[in-house]
Order: sequence, then structure tokens, then C-alpha cells
Amino acid sequence: MTKPKMFEKPTGVKDYLPEAAAKLKAIEERVLSCMQSWGYRQIKTPALEYYDTVGVASTTSDPKLFKLLDKRGTTMVLRSDLTAPIARVVSSLLKEEVMPIRLSYHENVFRSIEEEAGRQAEFFQTGVELIGDGSAEADGEMIALAVASLKAAGVDSFKIALGHVGFLQGLFRETLADEGEAQQQLKACLLSRDHVGYRETLHQLGLPTEAKRELEGVLRLRGGEEICEQARELTNDPQAQQSIDHLCALWSVLEDYGVDSYVLIDLTMIGDFSYYSGMTFEGYASDLGFPVCSGGRYDNLLTQFGRSAPATGFALKTNRILEVADTEEKQPKRVLVVYESSQRKQAFSYARELREQQGWSVETQLVQTVKDASWEEDEHGLTYEGRPYDEIIPIQL
Repeated sequence: MTKPKMFEKPTGVKDYLPEAAAKLKAIEERVLSCMQSWGYRQIKTPALEYYDTVGVASTTSDPKLFKLLDKRGTTMVLRSDLTAPIARVVSSLLKEEVMPIRLSYHENVFRSIEEEAGRQAEFFQTGVELIGDGSAEADGEMIALAVASLKAAGVDSFKIALGHVGFLQGLFRETLADEGEAQQQLKACLLSRDHVGYRETLHQLGLPTEAKRELEGVLRLRGGEEICEQARELTNDPQAQQSIDHLCALWSVLEDYGVDSYVLIDLTMIGDFSYYSGMTFEGYASDLGFPVCSGGRYDNLLTQFGRSAPATGFALKTNRILEVADTEEKQPKRVLVVYESSQRKQAFSYARELREQQGWSVETQLVQTVKDASWEEDEHGLTYEGRPYDEIIPIQL
């Protein structure tokens, strides 16, 4: 095994230099402030969790979990999402709290990946969980808050694709009741957005004409409120019909929030069947092929931690938003206070005053003699020993 070079990093991790780190922090603060204004309180959970609890309950497939052993040989995982850890907390530390419970978070998460371009093993999520409310109102709040959060993050142009796993579960049961493998193949095609592969799989299955027509019809179910009626006509399955009823009620909520113009119903967008139990959604920025947010309803998760409750939530993929956020962060005035050793106390006191009263970024620099200290000035500002400043203040007797 080749030893890593001194400056190499593991695949899928990234250094954030000061400008990017400042922008990331600003996005985090604006989004969390937006979420707080909707009644969401921030929570922090540990990066390490037990595999047998949070690891098993997470949305992440087992091969993508980072696993390690503690000194007693117990298998641990680095958190791969925040939803499962929050479900653990709500079912234990917050078990006496009256529902609904609204929580927000901003954390880094870890997923083991193949060496593919654009895939990251460590990334940041900023999100919310609304636990204890199973209504269309709660799902509408998630999408409306996702819209508000993307705007707060500086994403100006985006669309949210809205689906419902119950519709496809019902449709598949109606047309492929005894063909579990075929269902999984079709599901895999939809998850990867491979509509060509979906049609080819249907052709290979040799289904009756009516069943094939229904399953192909799913690919045309993309649009506005009119999609609900088109979906009703495609299947008679009770679960599918109930799912469309929920989407209709949800669309009405979105209209009253005034965010329906951001939303596109897409019944090919299914999320993870094993995790989501109802509506799912993804947000796409105009200039980026990857989703910048995702979420949905997961009413069965808390049962794994001994507290049954409906739940819904979403997360912004904060590091991806860095690439598309249209925002220019105003940096504090950068000041250098230059002083001799005899004036050190005065220099430190003055620097502290500028930080506290002006909110400036103030550095201090000891020199042998202030009068001999030199700095340069050009059209871009001041520099001292190659470092840029907005103002340089000498402390003299």
C-alpha cells in the first residue's frame, strides 16, 4: 500500500479556504435564522453513533457507512444523515416534550463513496424536522420553508419536484403484485432518473397491454395541479388514490403559502421506498445538475426508537449551494494596529475597543520602532509585508 504524500487528502473530502469558509458560515447563519423565525430550535448531535441504532435506522445503505470500532469492539458509525440521530433524541431526551416538535440543525455528515467526480464523502446539511404532525399542512410547511431557506441562502432560481411514494407503491401492487424483482428494477430506474432504462425494462417484462400502459403513463405525470387528476385516471388502487388525495390537499396548502409557482409535481420522483412513507421532494437550482435540497415524510422511523410518531423534514445541501448562491458577503473592515513594546498595553486596549465598538477585524503587530515601520499603498488599498488592510494605525507616544 502506497503511503499518502504529505499534502494529499482522502478522496471525497475538501479544504475550505477563508473566503469559502466565510461564505459557508454566512449561508448557515442566514438559513438557521430563517428556520428559527418559523419556530425551529437548533439541535446538535454527536458525529459518532452506534451502528446498531442510528446506523441501522439511517437512510444510508450499509456499504456507504463509515464504520469503526471502539476499544470494547462495539461498531460505531460516523453520522450519515441527521434525521436518524434526531429521531433518537426525540424518542429519549425529548420524550416528555409535547408534540409537534420543531428542530433545526447544521452539521457535517459522512458517506463512503466510489471515486466519482462530484461526489463527496463529507458534506454539510442544514435542515429541519417537524415531528408529531401527519397532516398536509405540515408537509406544506416543509416545502414553503424549503423555498424560504433557499432564498435565504442566496439561491434565486430553483424548482422543487414533488412526488409521493404511496402512489407508485399502489400502482406497482396493482400491476406487478407478484413480481418483486421487476418492481425493484423499475424503482432503480426511477431513482437514477433513467427513463430510457425504465421503458426498456417494461418492454422486457412482457406485461399485459393495460398494465404496460399504466406503468408507462407514470413518465408523463409531471406538471402542475392538473397532474393529480391525470394520476387518478391511471390507477384504481386505493393507496394510490389516497396518495393523490394527499397531494391535492398539499397543493392547496402551497397555493395559500404562495409558493406553488416554485413546485412541479413529478410522480416519477420517489425518494427511497424503504425510508419515506409519503410525499417526497427535491429542489434543483437552475445552474446545477445536483439537487440542492431534499426531504419528505417518514412516519415509520421513530418507531425504531420506541416512540411512534409521524414526521416530515428536509435538508439543504449547503456545500452545493456554495456553487450557486448569488450573494456577496460584506466583510468587516480589516485593520492593523502597529505598536512598540512600550505601547503594548495601549495597543491591545485600542484594538479591543475597535473590535467591540466598531465590529472591525483588528490585528496587532509588534515592531521595533513605529516611525521606521513601513507599508505600501496603491489603488487596491494598504499592504504590510504583503498582507492587505483597509487601514493601518500606528500607536505612538
